[in-house]
Amino acid sequence: MLRTLRDLEGYTIHATDGDIGSVSNFLIDDQHWSVRYLVAETGTFFDRSPRLIPVISFARCDWTTRRFHVLLTRDRVKNAPSVDTDKPVSRQHESAQLTHYGYPFYWGLPGSWGMGGYPELMTDGRPTGAPSSGDAHLRSVREVRGYGVHGADGTVGHIDDFIVDDETWQIRYLVVDTNNWWHGKRVLIAPRWASGVSWGAREVHMSISRQSIKASPAWNALAPISREYEQRLYDHYGRPVHWKNGEQVAL
Repeated sequence: MLRTLRDLEGYTIHATDGDIGSVSNFLIDDQHWSVRYLVAETGTFFDRSPRLIPVISFARCDWTTRRFHVLLTRDRVKNAPSVDTDKPVSRQHESAQLTHYGYPFYWGLPGSWGMGGYPELMTDGRPTGAPSSGDAHLRSVREVRGYGVHGADGTVGHIDDFIVDDETWQIRYLVVDTNNWWHGKRVLIAPRWASGVSWGAREVHMSISRQSIKASPAWNALAPISREYEQRLYDHYGRPVHWKNGEQVAL
C-alpha cells in the first residue's frame, strides 16, 4: 500500500522488550529513493537522542495501532552509534550503524536492497560491499521537504511530502505543492522521472513541462492511491509503470 511519510510520523516504535520511542523523521537514500531508517525520538528513556532504526529490522507494521514492531532490543538501540541526522549521512557512518545492528550492507549490488527489492530479503550475516570514502547518500526527509521542483520550462513548486510503498519502502512519488505557481493543487511526480537533483541548491529538476504537470490527474490526499489512478498518472506522462502483470516490480 502507498502511504505518505507525514502520516507515519508519530508512530510508536516497539522493540522486542518494550517501546523505544516515536518516529520523528526518516532518512532516505538519494540514489535509490528508498527509506532506509526511521529516526526515533526516545524522550528521557535513553541518555541521548535521536536513534536510527533500520527498516531492515521491521518484524511487522501495525497500521491500526500505529506501531512499528522491530527485531531489536532496547539496549541494542540505546548503544547504537550516534549520528547527526540534520546533515547528509555518509556511507562510513551508515556502515557503523549496520555493523552494530548485525545487518549486511545493501549498496554496491544491483537491487535497492542488496540483491533484491525488499528489505526482508536482507539476511543477518557478515556485511557485504564496502563504504565509499566521503560518500553521503542519506538525506533527512525534514530537510528535503521544501526543495524546489523545476519543470522543463520553469518552476513548478516545492516538495511537500513523500509517498512510500510500505512493502519495498521505496519513495514512489513526490508530493509537489504548486501553490506558488498555481493556487490550490498538489500533484504527484515520481522521483525517478527527475532529470537531475542539485542537493546543494535544494532543487529537483524534471524534464516535464509545467502545462503537463498542471493537467495531470488530480490527487485526493484523503483517498487511498488506487492502481487505476496510478495507471492514469503514468499514461498521462507517457512513462512505464512500476508493476508487471499486476505484480509490483521492485526497482
